[in-house]
Amino acid sequence: MTVLKAEKRSKDVKAGKLRREGYVTGNIYGRNLKESVMIQMDRKEAGQILRTGGKGRRILLEVDGEPCQVLIKEVDYDFLKKQVNDIGFQTLVQGEKIQTAAKVVPLNQENVTEGAFQLLLTEIAYKAYPDALVERAEFDAGSLRPGDAVKVKDLEIAKDQNVELAVDPESVVAVVSEVRRNGQEEKEEPEEERQEDKTKNQQET
Repeated sequence: MTVLKAEKRSKDVKAGKLRREGYVTGNIYGRNLKESVMIQMDRKEAGQILRTGGKGRRILLEVDGEPCQVLIKEVDYDFLKKQVNDIGFQTLVQGEKIQTAAKVVPLNQENVTEGAFQLLLTEIAYKAYPDALVERAEFDAGSLRPGDAVKVKDLEIAKDQNVELAVDPESVVAVVSEVRRNGQEEKEEPEEERQEDKTKNQQET
């Protein structure tokens, strides 16, 4: 399991100051905690972990040397500065279901050469025990053709008996729509105009 080191942070130190010094702030919460725990992490280490998996990922968080299994629940990312500001973690308790989401990942999307591929759902909400958590909901998009649609019920996560979906199985995840070429449309217009002219001439006659 991936390990991320952190340390408790003082309430007297503002988050903005820590971020300027190269830290990512965070909070740990859960039913087994009396109160949330404020922490700080090295930005580079946190960034490396988020590059291989973000929200919905299970990791081992070492806070001042004490290990704790957690789920990455929320990630606050500053798109202007291109850096992570804050991460929210939820503790994992054996025998207790947790609500989270799996990232939808279409595979072989580059093989869709006919039509336009559209991803309509980016994550699948569900509940599961800690040992049955699913980080990614993958599906093969390479064989899709215009008019095809992928629904939640078609994904492997929907067939997992250890997962309780929190979304309608009939929800559409992705579609491939037909693309009309300008050349075809331009050819159709003169034909319609000729039909109108023909009808007009017959009426005049």
